[in-house]
Formats: sequence, structure tokens, C-alpha cells
Amino acid sequence: MKFSLYLVFFCNFVFAQAEYPKDYFRSPLDIPMQLSGNFGELRPNHFHAGFDLRTQQKEGFKVYAVADGYVSRIKISTFGNGKTIYINHPNGFTSVYGHLKMANGAIESYIKNSHYKEESFEIEMFFKPDEMQVQNGDVIAFSGNTGSSQGPHLHFEFRDSKTEFIINPMLFGYDTYLKDTKKPIVSAVYVYPLDSKTTVNHSKRPIALNVSLQKDGTYLSDKVTANGVIGFGISASDSDDVSFNVNGVYKVHSFYNGKPNFGYEFNTYSFDEMRYINALIDYPRYKKTQQRVQKLFMKTPYNLSIIQADENKGVLQITPNLASLYRIEVSDFFGNKKIIAIPIQYDLLPTVISPEPAVSNYFVNANVDSNFALENMSVFFPAGTFYDDFNMNFDVKNDILWLHDDTVPAHSNFTVSIEDTKATELQREKMFIGRIDGKATNYNPTYIKDNVFSTKVKILGKYALVSDTVAPKITMNAPVEGKWISAQKTIQLSISDDLSGIKSYNGYLNGKWVLFEYDNKTRKITHYFSDGIVAEGANDLKVVVTDNVGNSTTFETHFFRSQK
Repeated sequence: MKFSLYLVFFCNFVFAQAEYPKDYFRSPLDIPMQLSGNFGELRPNHFHAGFDLRTQQKEGFKVYAVADGYVSRIKISTFGNGKTIYINHPNGFTSVYGHLKMANGAIESYIKNSHYKEESFEIEMFFKPDEMQVQNGDVIAFSGNTGSSQGPHLHFEFRDSKTEFIINPMLFGYDTYLKDTKKPIVSAVYVYPLDSKTTVNHSKRPIALNVSLQKDGTYLSDKVTANGVIGFGISASDSDDVSFNVNGVYKVHSFYNGKPNFGYEFNTYSFDEMRYINALIDYPRYKKTQQRVQKLFMKTPYNLSIIQADENKGVLQITPNLASLYRIEVSDFFGNKKIIAIPIQYDLLPTVISPEPAVSNYFVNANVDSNFALENMSVFFPAGTFYDDFNMNFDVKNDILWLHDDTVPAHSNFTVSIEDTKATELQREKMFIGRIDGKATNYNPTYIKDNVFSTKVKILGKYALVSDTVAPKITMNAPVEGKWISAQKTIQLSISDDLSGIKSYNGYLNGKWVLFEYDNKTRKITHYFSDGIVAEGANDLKVVVTDNVGNSTTFETHFFRSQK
């Protein structure tokens, strides 16, 4: 009876989904819908929060309000979604439009005025329901390539307006804009021995399984011969008939001897859960090979709401005298499904492939606070920083803290501290704790108390105290000194900093602050003369750039321009 109740609960949880309006929202673009990224797609440190809609490798397509509502938020950032507009709708949902080139009409005017009011390119604004209303089909913006976008496209997503949970746009009827007759692709299947006593097919390491197509369209794996506890993982992707892109899968279920074992589907989840992607995938394999294998088990439970598992969290205990069958089903939103059957047999096999040797000198218990110190360096891990216990390599060499490596993912911040007894107080003002990544040094916001530097980070690796005394660089590829530039619509400069990174930049025309838009991909700042600040005739330009430890560079030039 207990299992029957569990089975009903499991199936209802996995297969049922809330009701969403299917014909309420229109398309945000007036070109055929093609996806370059879908909801739940696996990304670095997060699941993708919506659709990435192709814009034919161009910017400037009209972006439409998908229904009546009001602009509730506008965020302009140099990273992330770049220029982004949020619209709250009366039915309780919020639509989000990211990587925009610019807004349209009154919205753009408000944004521009806010830039000048706050004297900043990066701004964030929130609005009340009666302040900036829009109607279904209004042109609210133009598509672009701002923020961390790797090419022109529109990022489009839905959220629950109250909870901020993100929701798969397919649930709102956007599947009708696409055609998909293709089954998902499972490019690899892995079996994992989950403790030191278990051997799988003569191996104490995860191994890939060969699969073959059967007459009924399903796939059959090589037999797994094992003892002890094991789990499975897959590398999978999906595509449709019109998008010409490889995206993520929608739904994965596994069954052990016909009973539900582990499953998840990408319908809705919160932003707080995003980083659990690093627990879902085989993170060490990803860091070493860039292959994302989705694990169909939890060795240590974690709170990712899309997952529903049996009482063993997807882990299988292989026992004697019982031949078993494990089945994996991978589906897309359109019901196309790939099925893989894996026969399992118990046997005590000699070990041919030994486990990977672990180079470590400390043990980290993921469930308790841990503090480690050596010489003048220390690290503090709050309980819950990591998903699993692990053996950590911890050392200090040549004034560098060797803090294991980034094949072990951290879920939350931990603190690295370094004591300095050599630098003067003035020298310490230009110092920070940097992460050494090959030849690059990555800046971390650092605070100092007495002579101890501390920073909060989320990545294991090498850390050291770094001094930055070099000011940022400012260059103009096409100098304008003393020239008439009446035909130019913009003025552009390149800004960069080789160590701590740029903290702020400000431009002034004839002593008045002017807006320069920053593109982090090209490291260029651009002022548009259409802002109306440039004077008739002679103009003096000054740009001041400051890095994260206070080094500053000032660039000055003068030019002539006629508005007539």
C-alpha cells in the first residue's frame, strides 16, 4: 500500500502540470520563430530561463508587448541580459525581453532621461501599474545584442509575477509557433559505481555504455554487470524542424524494473535553484571535457524542485539472484521520445580499471562548517557550501594558496583570507585577492581589516594577494583632435584594464556629464550625438576611467561639430 501511494504521487507530480493560458500571449517578434536556446537548457552555473529567439543575425527587429499590461521594471546592465524590459500582465504573469538594442517611444525617452538623472549607464527602475501601460502588440523595443549575448537575438521569458518563478514559454501555447517531429538525441549513457566497494563491468570508474537501435525504434544498451550501488547518467540534446540548433531536452524519466526511479521536467523553477545544475550534472567531467552528463541519481540529496525521485533518490542497489532492467525515457515538449533499455546483472567481477587516484591532504564534510589554515592563508567553508563530501588538496606555495581545483563545484560563497605583514598601508590600498587562472588573474571584491585581506568566492582554485598599480587604458581608434566631425553620429573610445578591471567610467562634454554606452564584448564606450548635448562648433571631451582599486586615467580631446 505504501508503494502504491508513492507511485500515484510520483506519477501525478511528474506528468501533471498546472494550467496556463494557451492563447493569451502573442509572439514578441513578427518573424518566424526559431530557437537558438530553449527553456531549461544547460548553461554554465545555471539553467536557461526562457527562449533565445533568432533574429536572422541582425539587430533592430521590432519587439512587441505580448499582451496588455504595464512596464514593471527596466534594467540596463553591461552583463547578463543587457537592456531588459519587464511587463506585468493582469493575468498574473510577467513577460521579459532581453538583450535589446534600445526601447521605443516613451519608454526609451524615460530610460534616456534616467541615465542623465542618475549619471550612469547601468540603471534599474521599477514602476507602478498606472505609470507605463502598454497594449497587446505595442512596439516596446528593438532587438539587439547587449549584455552577455554572443550574437543578435531576443531573450524572452515568462515569470509568475508574485513568486518570480520562471515558466517554460511552451506552456503558454508557444509550441504552436514551432514544428518538431524529431526525437531527442542521447549521445552518451554512463553507469557510475557509487562507492569504493562497487565494480561495474570490471571498472571502479564511470564507464560509457554502447547502445543499439532495435526494430521497435527503442534502444538496447550493453548489459551492465555490477555489484553494490550504482547510478546512471546521460548526455542528451534536442532540436526541432525549423530552428537548426541543438538545444536542451524537456523531460527525463527513469524506471527500475518498471517502477518510477528518478525524473524531472523543465516546467517551472525559481532563480534560487539555478546553481543546482552543478549538482545535476557530472561536474568534474564537464570541467575536464565540456561534456554535460545529467545524473539520474542523487548521491547526496539537494533541493532542486523539478526533480522527483524514489526513496533511494535514483541510486540502485544491485543484489544477487535478481536480473534487472533499467529504462530511460527522454522526451521533448511535443511528445517525441527516445527509450533506452539497460539490462543489469549481479556478479562479482575482478577490477581491471581502478578508481582515479585522489591527491588530497584534507577532508571536507559538506554538512558542517570547516576552517583550514596554513601559514598566512586560510579558508572558511560554511555548512552547505558543497553538494558532497570530498578530499581536498590544500597547500601554500610561493605565496599562492592552492585550494584544490574547480572540478568540485561550490553552491554558495566561502571566504578566503590572506594575512599580509610586508606591504605598507598605502600599498595595501592597491591590493586585492585574485584568482589565478592560467596566465589570467581574476579580480574579487576584497575587504581588509587590520592587515588581513578577505574575499567571498564560489570557485576553488589558486588564490593570491595581487597588487595593481597600473591605471586603465583609454584609446580612440579614429582620433578627432581638432577635427570637424559633423558627419559622425557617435563618438567612440576603447577602455580596458589588465588586472583589477574597470569599476567606473564617466564622460563629459564641455563640462557636462554625457551618456556613454559600454559594450563589454568589444570594451568600447559610445556616445550618441542624438542625445543633444554636443554644442555647435567647438567641443571639449573628457573621459575618466577608474579601476577596482582606485587607479584612474583621464583622456581629453577637443573637436568641432555642426548640427546644421
